Amino acid sequence: MNRHFEDAWYYLRRAGDHLAVGLREEAAPFERRVRRAVGRERPVESEPTGRERLETELRNVPHRAERGGKKAIKRARGRVKRYRGGAAE
Repeated sequence: MNRHFEDAWYYLRRAGDHLAVGLREEAAPFERRVRRAVGRERPVESEPTGRERLETELRNVPHRAERGGKKAIKRARGRVKRYRGGAAE
């Protein structure tokens, strides 16, 4: 896929993520009122502290690094295959 399409897909996914977050934020007061009226309120959860967020992030680093490495290798193999005219291996 050409670089412009990759960039377009990236920004499209990012816009979709921002749209979902925005809609959740806008609908939150309405959702709370409806849940309260129906009697299905969600328990109030405390916001994680900075340390808890950092610990969670650090636990995910090895997995993300492994996934990123595998992705880079796959892209490199694809480039080599295209360079060789589709006859890799």
